[in-house]
Amino acid sequence: MEARKTPLYERHVAAGGRIVAFAGYLLPVQYEGVLAEHAAVRASVGLFDVSHMGEVMIEGPRAAEFVERLITNTLDGMRDGQVRYSPMCYESGGVVDDLLIYRLGPERYLLVVNASNRDKDYAFMRENNPMGASLSDISDSIAQLAVQGPRSAAVLERLTGAELLPERYYTFREDVPVAGIRCLVSRTGYTGEDGFELYCPAQRGAELWDALLAAGADEGIRPCGLGARDTLRLEAGMPLYGHELGPEITPLMAGLTHFVRFDKPDFIGRDALLAQKAAGPQRRRAGIVLTDRGIAREGARIFSGEREVGVVTSGTQSPTLRQAVALSLVEPPLHKPGAAVKVEVRGRMLEARTVRLPFYKRNTQPSE
Repeated sequence: MEARKTPLYERHVAAGGRIVAFAGYLLPVQYEGVLAEHAAVRASVGLFDVSHMGEVMIEGPRAAEFVERLITNTLDGMRDGQVRYSPMCYESGGVVDDLLIYRLGPERYLLVVNASNRDKDYAFMRENNPMGASLSDISDSIAQLAVQGPRSAAVLERLTGAELLPERYYTFREDVPVAGIRCLVSRTGYTGEDGFELYCPAQRGAELWDALLAAGADEGIRPCGLGARDTLRLEAGMPLYGHELGPEITPLMAGLTHFVRFDKPDFIGRDALLAQKAAGPQRRRAGIVLTDRGIAREGARIFSGEREVGVVTSGTQSPTLRQAVALSLVEPPLHKPGAAVKVEVRGRMLEARTVRLPFYKRNTQPSE
């Protein structure tokens, strides 16, 4: 299957982005370099093209009931203009995907899914819709841009009224004019910093990109690629589907118990997750910091003494902390902070210890 292009593909090429195939799309992995782009987001502001993400609209009198069946979290207490995170599971308890739910109205929800899972997720939703809710994959009609970093609000305020921006984390506003382009503006992100995600008509995505870069020039805005997006999310301890989540990795294993609401009547995978909760997951997500020199990458084996106890799911040299960090799945109780372990890297056993997540946490964050 030929890789797709986002509405901003030509902008990436013109800006010297190094294009790679990712999740079925041609996307920039970096422009001037991962370290510079990472630093821009931590210190000021970065701009990402995330138009490869999928969007599914769910509507109808039983839309809320249907979404409740799909997700492990709950819509209970959710109001228009709020966003909620949740895994979506198979009957086995393994994760189909993790997604964001936007409540546009009591009978209207927007679900944002991972790009690599778009077709699979949509098929899963259609196959598990006894309520007869209306489903529409609207991904191709939308461009999604992420403005991330401590100066992100300052940049957007130059293009729209400050009073039009969502004030709290995980809230959004619809029909906001940003540089004259009507957008859904969400105070969300995947970097561990304050920031916004903007959804606009696909045909106006490039225009919005240009306007954001111009408005952020004095703030040092930089276009950022997939490389920085990954190092930023890893420092923030955020799971990535296919690494910390997947068909064989349940939300309980991934440390997402807070997003599994056993107190609601039913959802797909509930019985399997209840059984796993009672028995205790065999492995749990843990943060690891290497104390020896080296970098643990995905697939590196973890040992306690001579016994293999886990595996690295994501790893990098943290640009902010300047040390090697990794996310992993390890046997309890080694997932708890302070456990001494060893990681096998290129035939060498490197000393490491488990730590509390996230590795990096910004000083201030708007309250939810």
